[in-house]
Amino acid sequence: MKIVKKDGSKEDFNVDKVICAINKSAKRVLIKFTDEELAYICDFVTKQAMALNKEDITVSDMHNIVETVLDNINPKVAKSYRDYRNYKQDFVKMLDEVYEKSQSIMYIGDKENANSDSALVSTKRSLIFNQLNKELYKKFFLTTEEIQACRDGYIYIHDMSARRDTMNCCLFNVEKVLSGGFEMGNLWYNEPKTLDVAFDVIGDIVLSAASQQYGGFTVPRVDEILEPYAQKTFNKQYERYISLGISKEVAEHEALKDVDTDFKQGFQGWEYKFNTVASSRGDYPFITMTIGIGQGKFCKMASINMLEVRKKGQGKKECKKPVLFPKIVFLYDENLHGIGKPLEDVFKAGIECSSKTMYPDWLSLTGDGYVASIYKKYGEVISPMGCRAFLSPWFERGGMSPADKDDKPIFTGRFNIGAVSLHLPMIYAKSLKENKDFFEVLDYYLELIRNLHLRTYDYLGELKASTNPLAYCEGGFYGGNLGIHDKIKPILKSATASFGITALNELQELYNKKSLVEDGEFSIKVMEYINDKIAEFKEQDGKLYAIYGTPAENLCGLQVTQFRKLFGIVENVSDREYVSNSFHCHVTEDITPIQKQDLEKRFWNLFNGGKIQYVKYPIDYNTKAITTLVRRAMDMGFYEGVNLSLAYCDDCGYQELEMDVCPKCGSKNLTKIERMNGYLSYSRVKGDTRLNDAKMAEIRERKSM
Repeated sequence: MKIVKKDGSKEDFNVDKVICAINKSAKRVLIKFTDEELAYICDFVTKQAMALNKEDITVSDMHNIVETVLDNINPKVAKSYRDYRNYKQDFVKMLDEVYEKSQSIMYIGDKENANSDSALVSTKRSLIFNQLNKELYKKFFLTTEEIQACRDGYIYIHDMSARRDTMNCCLFNVEKVLSGGFEMGNLWYNEPKTLDVAFDVIGDIVLSAASQQYGGFTVPRVDEILEPYAQKTFNKQYERYISLGISKEVAEHEALKDVDTDFKQGFQGWEYKFNTVASSRGDYPFITMTIGIGQGKFCKMASINMLEVRKKGQGKKECKKPVLFPKIVFLYDENLHGIGKPLEDVFKAGIECSSKTMYPDWLSLTGDGYVASIYKKYGEVISPMGCRAFLSPWFERGGMSPADKDDKPIFTGRFNIGAVSLHLPMIYAKSLKENKDFFEVLDYYLELIRNLHLRTYDYLGELKASTNPLAYCEGGFYGGNLGIHDKIKPILKSATASFGITALNELQELYNKKSLVEDGEFSIKVMEYINDKIAEFKEQDGKLYAIYGTPAENLCGLQVTQFRKLFGIVENVSDREYVSNSFHCHVTEDITPIQKQDLEKRFWNLFNGGKIQYVKYPIDYNTKAITTLVRRAMDMGFYEGVNLSLAYCDDCGYQELEMDVCPKCGSKNLTKIERMNGYLSYSRVKGDTRLNDAKMAEIRERKSM
C-alpha cells in the first residue's frame, strides 16, 4: 500500500509517521498520549486504510482517517492537527505579512516601544524576529476565539513576540546571586570584595538577566545590597591608611572619601552601561532600582549619591542631561523620612532630584492601601516591577494565604508571566449593539483571559532552567536553585498573571457622557465587579491573578482605531487619537494636582496589581510645591510620579521646561524628556521622537497629567 504525496511522489505506508505527526499536534496543546491511546490510534488508522481497498491512498484520505480517530480520543488534538495540516498555505500569507513589516522596520523604523532605537541594526533585527515570533504565537498558541477578540480589539495580549519564551517583569534577587559567588556564562564569579567590583558585577548580572525576559527588571533596595561591599572597601582602605602610619581619625576620613568616590563612579558607570548597552532583545532593558529606607551610614551614602549622580546628568560638560535608566523609586517611610526624622536628608536629596529629573518616583510604605499595609504588618517592601506592576502576596509556608500568624510574605525574587488588557469601552459598546447585559459580555472576555493565562502557566512550566540560569539556577528567582535540565514549573506557583485595564474615562463617557472628573460611579462599579471576579478565579484556579492599570503606549492609539472600525467616532470616546490610561483623569481636564490626587484615590485599591498616580507641575523647579504634594501623596498611600516637561539645548546646554526653541541660542536641536506613563522617555532627540503619533498627540494636550 502506497501513500501518494502532494507532489505526486509515492512512498510506503508507515504508521509511525502518523504517530509522529499526532504527537507533534498533541505537544502544541500540551497533551501527551498514553501508550494505550497510541496503540489504539495505530490499529484504527491501519484498519481504516486497509478498508479503503486501494493500492494508492492520497494524503488527504489519510488526513481524514487521522482526524476521525483524533476526534474520538481528544478533540483539542484533532483541532491542533487540522490547524497544522494547512500550515503551508497559512505560512505563505504570514511570511508575506512579516516581510512587509520587516521592510517598514528596515527603512522607516518602529515606534511601538519608546525604549527601542529602531535606527540600530541590532534593534531592526530584533524587531523583525519579534514580528515573526508574534505571528507564530497567534498561529500556534491562541484559540480561534482569542484571535478574534484580539483582532476586533476587545482584548489586547501584551508582548506576543516574547510570551512563549520567557517571563514578564520581576523583582530580581541580586543579593542572593552575589552571596558566595555564582556562575554566569560558564564562568565562575567570586563574590565581590570591594564596592567598585560589586558595581561592575551587579551591572553584568542585571544586563545578562534582564535580556532573558521582557518587561521591567527591578533590583529592590539596592542601597542595602551595596552596603556590605561599601563596608569591605572602607575596611580595606582604613587598614591601608593605618599601615602607612596615618592617625585613626584621618584614616577613617580618607577611607570614607574613598567609599564616597566609589559610589559616585559606580552609579555613573551604571548610568552609562544601562543607557548605551542594548539587550539581546534590541532595546535598553527597563531597569528599576528602589532605595531609601536603609539606615546604615553606607546605605544613606548610597541613596544620596545615586540621587546626586542622576541630578547632575551625563554628557558634555556644558550639555548635561539626565538619563532614563535605571528608573529610581524612593521607598518612603514617614517614621524615617518625615520632618525631623533620621533620614530626612535622604528625602530632601530625593526631592531635589525629582525637581530636576522627575525621578525618583515615590512609593508610600506608611500611608493607606495594600503596599503600606504589608509593610506595616510584616516589614516587607513590595517594590514595583518596572514602572507600576505589584506582586500579590505569596507566603513562605502557606502559599496564597498565611499558614499561621508567624508566616511571612515573600516578594523579592518573584515575577509576572504576562498581561492581557480589556478594552472596556468596546465591550460596553458591544453589549449595547447586541442588546446584552454589559456584565455578561464582560464575563466572556474575563474568562477568555483567564484561560489564556492558565495555558501560559502550563506552557512556561515546561521550559528548562537553562533558559535563564541566573534566575532559575543561581537564585535570582524565588526557588531558583534548580539544575539546568530541570523544568521551571515549581517556580511558577508564586508568579502573578495580570488582567489589564485601559480607558476607564472613556467607559464612563460612553455610559453617561460624563468624565471621571464629573462622575466615575459606573467605572468604580465595574472595577469592583472585576475585582470580585478575579478573586473567584484566584480561589478556583490557585493562581495569583492581579488587576493592572495598563500603561498603554502604542496601545493608546491602537484602541481608538479598533473602536472606530466597529463602532465609529463617538464624542469623548473615540474622537481623539488616543484613549486614557487605566483609571487616570483625562489629560485635558483643567484640574489642580490636589484635585487629581483626590479623584484618582477612589480607584487606588481597585488596581493592586499595578498602578501609579502622577500630577503635572506647571512650575519651574519649585521644590517646596513638589515637597508638599509628594508628602500629601505619601500620606494618601500613593505610588507617586512627579511630572515635568524637561527640555535641554544640545548646542549650548540651556535648560528650561517645555521649550521648543532655545531662547538663549535659537537652536532647535533639543532633547526633550516626557513622562510616558509610569516611566520617562524621549519625546524629542536629534530632531526626531521615540514616541508614536498617538502618544505625542496626548502629550500636546496635557493639562493635568
